[in-house]
Amino acid sequence: MPFKVGDFVLVLDEDLQGEIKHIAGQKITIETEDGFLINFEATDLIKQDNTISKQSLTSNFNLAEKEPVNRKKAPKKKAKARYEPTMEVDLHIHQLVPSTRGMTNHDMLTLQLDTARRKLDFAIAKRIQKVVFIHGVGEGVLKLELEYLFGRYNNVKFYDANYQKYGLGATEVYIYQNTSS
Repeated sequence: MPFKVGDFVLVLDEDLQGEIKHIAGQKITIETEDGFLINFEATDLIKQDNTISKQSLTSNFNLAEKEPVNRKKAPKKKAKARYEPTMEVDLHIHQLVPSTRGMTNHDMLTLQLDTARRKLDFAIAKRIQKVVFIHGVGEGVLKLELEYLFGRYNNVKFYDANYQKYGLGATEVYIYQNTSS
């Protein structure tokens, strides 16, 4: 079924949905519920039809009485909340492996950097604009290595993340989106 601007679509293999804002051949730009514009191939999307879905049953009806429940619309997000990062990556070693037994410090650092590189490449591929890498304070070795890694990308800038939320142990990466691709 062909897509048109204004259609509500679901993204296959991801927990994303939104309204179509722009169509260029097989590239479709949707606006998510959070207000982010993300590009997808047409084959990655399915149109949300108007039939009763599980989500609409649970949100619009009281299942015991099968009568509509009046719900207020969710309040709009404040401007400050719209600029919060969409993706957080915790690089603490205990978050990445169940046990560090048998791992040297070099092995742990290599795993953390490989994870950071994979997550950054994923964010670039999925056109996620902001990512926070939580590295902790420690001696600063991981932070320096991350800064070296991020410096090798020409389409990103990085800076200390929100101090109130993360303290000194996190770096936020802003990814410049190339609109010509």
